[in-house]
Amino acid sequence: MKEAEKPRAEEKFCCISKLKVFLLALSLACVGKTMSGAYMNSMYTQIEKQFNIPASLVGIINGSFEIGNLLLMAFVSYFGAKLHRPKIIALGCTVLSFGCLLISLPHFLFGRYRIESSISPHENFSVMPLCLVNQSLFSLPTEEPSTECEKEPGSLLWIFVMVGNIVRGMGETPIMPLGISYLEDFAKAENSPFYLGCLHTATVIGPFLGFLLASFCAEVFVDLGSVDAEDITITATDARWVGAWWLGILICASLNLLAGIPFWFFPKSLLKEGESNEPEQMSKKSVVLLQENGKNEAKQTMYEIAKDFIPFLKALFRNPVYMLFICITVLQFSAFNGMVSFMPKYLEQQFGKSASDAIFLIGVYNLPVICVGYFFGGLFMKKFKINISQAANIAFWVSLLEYLLYFAAYWTICDTSPVAGLTVSYEGIEQVSYAENTLLADCNRDCDCPVKIWDPVCGNNGITYVSPCLAGCKASRGTGKSVVFENCTCVAASGFSSQNVSAVLGQCDGEENCDKMLHYFLILSLVCSFIYSLAAMPGYMVLIRSLKPEEKSFGVGIHGLASRVFAGIPSPIYFGALIDTTCLKWGTVTCGGEGACRMYDIVTYRWLYLGLPAILRGVSYIPSALILLILKKKVKSESQILLNAPVEMQDKVQEELK
Repeated sequence: MKEAEKPRAEEKFCCISKLKVFLLALSLACVGKTMSGAYMNSMYTQIEKQFNIPASLVGIINGSFEIGNLLLMAFVSYFGAKLHRPKIIALGCTVLSFGCLLISLPHFLFGRYRIESSISPHENFSVMPLCLVNQSLFSLPTEEPSTECEKEPGSLLWIFVMVGNIVRGMGETPIMPLGISYLEDFAKAENSPFYLGCLHTATVIGPFLGFLLASFCAEVFVDLGSVDAEDITITATDARWVGAWWLGILICASLNLLAGIPFWFFPKSLLKEGESNEPEQMSKKSVVLLQENGKNEAKQTMYEIAKDFIPFLKALFRNPVYMLFICITVLQFSAFNGMVSFMPKYLEQQFGKSASDAIFLIGVYNLPVICVGYFFGGLFMKKFKINISQAANIAFWVSLLEYLLYFAAYWTICDTSPVAGLTVSYEGIEQVSYAENTLLADCNRDCDCPVKIWDPVCGNNGITYVSPCLAGCKASRGTGKSVVFENCTCVAASGFSSQNVSAVLGQCDGEENCDKMLHYFLILSLVCSFIYSLAAMPGYMVLIRSLKPEEKSFGVGIHGLASRVFAGIPSPIYFGALIDTTCLKWGTVTCGGEGACRMYDIVTYRWLYLGLPAILRGVSYIPSALILLILKKKVKSESQILLNAPVEMQDKVQEELK
């Protein structure tokens, strides 16, 4: 019999090596952080409506996360590996959890959400006429607000959300880089790819759970538990509906706090997998050497650090493939980030879906295929041992195919119901108007209606009116969601031939083909996501292989920094600002100011939302083509060198060229 093997020296926890426990804890932390990110991206439309703010301001809140990330990136990159990495990760999870708590805080300070309405909730619909000649029944002013008007107390509480997002970005910074470096340091070389695969799986599971949670919370009214369901007169598809956005972020805070706890109990270093215990003297010697190295590093002056830093930076700036790849990343990431940030809003406005349905469909249709695309892209690269030039060609042509397919989205059109005074005249003639004076017509001019309030009703002629008063309705019956407005003069003015000229609460439904068009759009999105993700791994390989071994860590860091500064922060801001320009009807805040947009010109919105990413991505193919030319020239020159080399030296030369 063989002699029984001595037990390995790797530290164990309940029969499992501490490194595997660390991997499990890090995977949970990755799920927590990516779940929080996906949840927040899905809930920006709810936050916009809760605080009555424009989309451009929502873009600033969105970009604030990247600002928080940048604040600590340099510190984590340089000092992180020198400190106690598990404890820094634990601290990061705790800070991330605190950021989530800070984001949810405004809900508890805000008080009950006031649904914008032309009629006070305390008024009795059954006895109160809605259109009285030369009399105003409405509490919100149509003219300039009086000097006695007081601003709503919660009007600036969105700042808590922005600050919380910055804190969340700061907390997330150390988790992945320090976690991966800890695994790499103490894992067997053959186990490392598997461990990284587990982490990448976690980064897909997290967003999927985040989308599911967001879909559930968006369906629940914001004032959960404090408002009777019968008192809510709007549905989840209404532009004024606000879901319980604060509930999911509290769940994310709890998960991140729990995910951070195990890291407090991990040592600063572990024995490498498969290694046996060293004699005590050797251990002491290594500790002494580590301490001496630490002291030597501490003695480095700023000049010595800069002396290494500047040549590296110059080398990167002089690397044409690397610099062109950064240009591509900035352009492509700007397009991708802007689209993802406002996709729930696009599905809500373009196809008339509720926020809950929009978020759920985005998660279900896109995330699984992206995961599959990454897997097959990586598998293809490994199986066929692709070189940098081949990888660049694959990434270019596969991405270009997806880009051309993307334009089919322009044919997924759904016309929402016409709105009198905004998209059609009161006579039913098509017209798009951004002016408020078009809301008044002969049929409602004597009703003294406020034009700033959004309280839509659907006439039985299929046209939506901005409020019961602007529809010229003079009576109503019923209560709550079932109220019916009657004797509506503007419904009759549209040429609708019926004795019963009435209207009900809410906007009219869009065209019958909207659901069909939505499915076409989502299937197209699924196909494009899959094809684009196939090109992601070859593209990333071009970045890695364009750098020398000693430049890789620094080069990847600068690449990440550039993508955040030039794409992650500004893209949601200018996307939001452009979307605001298509607003046809703004909501009203206390004292008569403009709030969140209630209705958009969906044709212009569609052209901007789909057109801006198309322009950004189209421009990105210019540096892509230049990379192909540079690499083609490089391959040609390398082939010439190989041909000119002696036969016995060709293998050695080929190895050096790699």
